[in-house]
Amino acid sequence: MSNWRRLEDEAAMLAFGASLAQRFPSGGLITLHGDLGAGKTTLTRGLLRELGHTGNVKSPTYTLVEPYHLQGRDIYHFDLYRLGDPEELEFMGMRDYLRPDALCLVEWPEKAGGWLPEPDLRVHLRHCGAAREVFLE
Repeated sequence: MSNWRRLEDEAAMLAFGASLAQRFPSGGLITLHGDLGAGKTTLTRGLLRELGHTGNVKSPTYTLVEPYHLQGRDIYHFDLYRLGDPEELEFMGMRDYLRPDALCLVEWPEKAGGWLPEPDLRVHLRHCGAAREVFLE
């Protein structure tokens, strides 16, 4: 992959997440790819803050999904890192979350084993020293 963009610090990652909020005024599926600590949750925090969320944003590692209702729409933040089997997504009602009017952000989408539909945007993040790099697909 080429065209990686360098984000120097947390503030840059938050700003980048905020810019993504503008690209998705209604629903969509954004998958977030990268190693632990690459910035997936920080990016999500920036997006949610841009839409008016003022509380904490934590990775839903144990709950799998954290719902938000902002500006009259539903936003779901998924973290599939601890998903044991992709079939668990069926049991938790994943299809109900993937509505055309809902924005879904999914960390660790590869754990879904191909169960997720084609995303509207894939965000790849990687460590680059103290900075991070991002690539959109």
